[in-house]
Amino acid sequence: MLSAGENYDLILRHGTVYDGSGTKPFVGDVAIRGDRIAAVGKLTEAHGKREVDVTGLAVAPGFINMLSWSNESLLQDGNSQSEIRQGVTLEVMGEGESMGPLNARMKADLLEEQADIKYPIEWTTLGEYLAYLEKRGVSCNVASFVGATTVRVHELGKADRPPNPAELERMKALVRHAMEEGALGVGSSLIYAPAFYAKTDELIELCRAAAPYGGSYISHMRSEGNRLLEALDELITIAREARVPAEIYHLKAAGQPNWTKLDAVIQKIEAARAAGLHITADMYTYTAGGTGLDAAMPPWVQEGGYKEWAARLKDPTIRERVRREMRTPTDKWENLYLDTGSPDRILLFQFKNPKLKPLTGKSLAEVARMRGTPPEDTAMDLVIEDGSRVGTIYFLMSEDNVRRQVALPWVSFGSDAESMAPEGPFLLSNPHPRAYGNFARVLGRYVRDERLLSLEAAVRKLAALPAENLGLQERGTLKPGNFADIVVFDPAKISDHASFEQPHHYATGMVHVFVNGVQVLKDGEHTGAKPGHFVRGPGWKPKS
Repeated sequence: MLSAGENYDLILRHGTVYDGSGTKPFVGDVAIRGDRIAAVGKLTEAHGKREVDVTGLAVAPGFINMLSWSNESLLQDGNSQSEIRQGVTLEVMGEGESMGPLNARMKADLLEEQADIKYPIEWTTLGEYLAYLEKRGVSCNVASFVGATTVRVHELGKADRPPNPAELERMKALVRHAMEEGALGVGSSLIYAPAFYAKTDELIELCRAAAPYGGSYISHMRSEGNRLLEALDELITIAREARVPAEIYHLKAAGQPNWTKLDAVIQKIEAARAAGLHITADMYTYTAGGTGLDAAMPPWVQEGGYKEWAARLKDPTIRERVRREMRTPTDKWENLYLDTGSPDRILLFQFKNPKLKPLTGKSLAEVARMRGTPPEDTAMDLVIEDGSRVGTIYFLMSEDNVRRQVALPWVSFGSDAESMAPEGPFLLSNPHPRAYGNFARVLGRYVRDERLLSLEAAVRKLAALPAENLGLQERGTLKPGNFADIVVFDPAKISDHASFEQPHHYATGMVHVFVNGVQVLKDGEHTGAKPGHFVRGPGWKPKS
């Protein structure tokens, strides 16, 4: 687009423009007026109230984090430092659990479960929570799926049973209300109790409620290991029956015996896509996942929630059964304890109890040796003592598979982590390094260093592809009229620095970041601006 003699609020001059489409870049200018991109091209006759020379730097649309767990961290610090410094301008939440809809019992549980970050609960619905974030001020844009687990707990509590017809109708009504507020669709996380208790037909019905609003289904599938292919069949069935697009959260083949299944996974997805289903996936760029010790124990022992789980673990008869099931290979539940291959490959990174925080960063095997107890008993004891599921990192995946997935054209990226900063309560736990490095790692390690895909292809997968999958019409590309979510970075320098041993290190190489036309990162430093919006899904209609 050419422009002559126009005036803009800002012009980024002489950058190498990657517009998000996946086409070759070009050297040119990008102009902003208000919160929108006004022009892209050779703007030789145009003038900006402010002009920034970005010669030699890449200019791209802001990145979209398809799986953010910043629900609480943005309440603590709306600056979203670790994400903004990687170029993330939209954080998408809602992996199975969302911050609404809540009832009185759920609010009480949420207050009781708070650990390092404390906050009042001044909302009830999911839309109210996202509007609350926007009003408080956030540097990034925010959006969310409504959690299938959340609507289940709202009506059934944490019981292991199907909903009756009346309960299911109320669950569907909650989904419809969330969609009318601006939710993106329905999210599930099916390896965890109580989500594990939901059957396929229940999930289909919830997705059918979201379908008229343009909603999609996104899932931590029922298995990523021993029953990976069967879990994928379930996701494809839900997409087909509910007539919704579906996305796989953090695509992986977990556990060494399952690494060879990736070929069959790719074939199934591509066959479904060829048959007309919109099936996509996202991933994080590491060989370890981060979750809790609940993923090391059978779902039956967790029925009813944490208090019932911890009480059962004190019963010698139940402990013996749990110990036996933790040690026994199975297809009936997702046993990450066995999938790692060794308790040496299980790191403990987040405790609620201050007395246990000195164990942060140690492996389960180390703590078991320190205590002189078997690893299975150590895990059970830690859950009881901590008052929580205990944040845990499991080394599960093959680097060869990670490298292969990075290049798949239908895979985008999500950190599966909170946005944080190396300060305050964030330093009381060790996060997974993906919180600080996931997106920089794509551009530095896998694009520049390993050349697994071109920079233009990576920008498409970081921005335009997720925007398209979410049904967002005005974000994801550098196109006049779109919101001015823009990143400027040095392709030769962008790098991640966080490690499992020392995770609290910012990525470097991101120079400028604009969110809705406002600069939130300038010369690599946060400006303190908080122009983020609640980004609503495609089915939302403003009230007249």
